[in-house]
Amino acid sequence: MSRVYNFSAGPSMLPEEVLKTCAAEMLEFGTTGQSVMEMSHRSKEYQAIFDETEATLRQLMNIPDEYAVLFLQGGASSQFAMLPLNLMNKNKKADFVVTGQWAKKAYQEAARYGEAKVIASSADKTFSYIPKLDKSTFTPDADYFHICMNNTIYGTKWHTLPETGNVPLVADISSCMLSEPIDVKKFGVLYGGAQKNVAPAGLTIVIIRKDLLGNAMDITPTMFNYVTHSENGSMFNTPPCYTIYVAGLVMKWIRDTMGGLENMKKYNEEKAKILYDFLDNSKLFKGTVVPEDRSLMNVPFITGSDELDAEFVAASKKAGFVNLKGHRSVGGMRASIYNAMPIEGVRKLVDFMNEFEKEKK
Repeated sequence: MSRVYNFSAGPSMLPEEVLKTCAAEMLEFGTTGQSVMEMSHRSKEYQAIFDETEATLRQLMNIPDEYAVLFLQGGASSQFAMLPLNLMNKNKKADFVVTGQWAKKAYQEAARYGEAKVIASSADKTFSYIPKLDKSTFTPDADYFHICMNNTIYGTKWHTLPETGNVPLVADISSCMLSEPIDVKKFGVLYGGAQKNVAPAGLTIVIIRKDLLGNAMDITPTMFNYVTHSENGSMFNTPPCYTIYVAGLVMKWIRDTMGGLENMKKYNEEKAKILYDFLDNSKLFKGTVVPEDRSLMNVPFITGSDELDAEFVAASKKAGFVNLKGHRSVGGMRASIYNAMPIEGVRKLVDFMNEFEKEKK
């Protein structure tokens, strides 16, 4: 068997150690006589898996007791509606910083339910930077302030959080979840789809401060009310059982094999430095993001020629480096180097890029 180096932005590669455990436990989990895929979500066997996954996440992220952890479905995109329906309930106002496609969609959805205000945007330069903020433009009585922490398509990341005072800070962390430590106490809500860095597609994780629960708009559908899920232990309906099980394995891999989130961050920084150093010195390839706002997870780059970009993507696929084509909205290339991407994969990609560059001189 020959596995490729998968640079997909999501669904993305998983740790081989986790995949091997999944394979070994596919027919029977423990001594249950059944696969996790077959278990009733109401069984004590599955409840134990679920509880351990939540406990491991709380341990990894140091999530305080005053926060609820919800395992939901619908992707981060469903949260674009759930957030205003549940939080835009006092003054019907919310602030947004638009740093990419997903941040824009969150803003557009919230605008259906109240007064959504764009505080700043980096659309003027194809979302290649994180805009500097003027606190005097913030809405003082906003119900929440929304950012997308890491921008998957454009490869930017918030390195300094906005100071929002008493206004709850809400962040989409889909593509940086569990890649480094996050001070949960600085946020009202953290949310993200697991398919980029934590698990296969199907699971959405929401971490919400409990005092923000219980004030959903009257029009909120039952399944879109956070209380529905917090009061039922994320078991109001059948959760994405198998994805939660795999997420638990990934979390234990981060804790036990990688040594926790501090070490995970160092590992990710080392990987990113290898690729960024090459791009900064290359005569053919160049990164598209200003250095101070670069992501550790998603690295977009170009040659300056659409034809050469396409040739590189085709050649890299043949060489075993897959899913390097940039998002359809921006073109070029993008290497997503999430937790599970080994340093060896990044080094080999850089070697291949170096050879490709030599051939084109």
